[in-house]
Amino acid sequence: MLLEHVYLSLLPLVISVFLAVVLGWVCHRYGWFRGALLGTANIVYTVPSLALFAIIPAVIGTQVLDINNVVIALTVYTTALLTRPVSDALDAVPAHITAAATAMGFRPLRRFLTVELPLAVPVLFAGLRVGSVSNISLVSVGALIGTGGLGVLFTDGFRSRYLAPIIVGIVLTLLLALLVDGLLVALRQWLTPWNNLQGVKP
Repeated sequence: MLLEHVYLSLLPLVISVFLAVVLGWVCHRYGWFRGALLGTANIVYTVPSLALFAIIPAVIGTQVLDINNVVIALTVYTTALLTRPVSDALDAVPAHITAAATAMGFRPLRRFLTVELPLAVPVLFAGLRVGSVSNISLVSVGALIGTGGLGVLFTDGFRSRYLAPIIVGIVLTLLLALLVDGLLVALRQWLTPWNNLQGVKP
């Protein structure tokens, strides 16, 4: 159950990072598209998770108990959550830095990948930390429609009126959230070593 919970919560996180970076760049690059896209993301994020789990099978034609329904729903949620931070982070990159990269001969794609995106990493990872905790908790809701993960411990415990599996599910969910959050912090520090040098005297 723990391994299935990890799969169901982290796979959407990985997919949504790619989607959010693309959509965030679109918002940053095309201002006229920003309002519509971010407004849509806000609306999507307000849809109740249980309702989205039930709607997806009808939209894409999967079975109600298909595990992919949870993956798709959480990918949609996390992409909606991350798109605005990515866009705002790209907007916050100082103009003189992008101008200097352009003057050095950086083409748009190279400039985005090697200059703008690395500078957006701290804000992106702040959103990722929120998204990871959100996904780990929302996967448990999927147990209500018959999918796996640690949520099964909750439903079984409530059904049998037995407290032990509920406690185990809560503890494992909390530990998983703390572990993933710690790994994201470590990864952010590794990707942005220049932030660790702030405040260090030469």
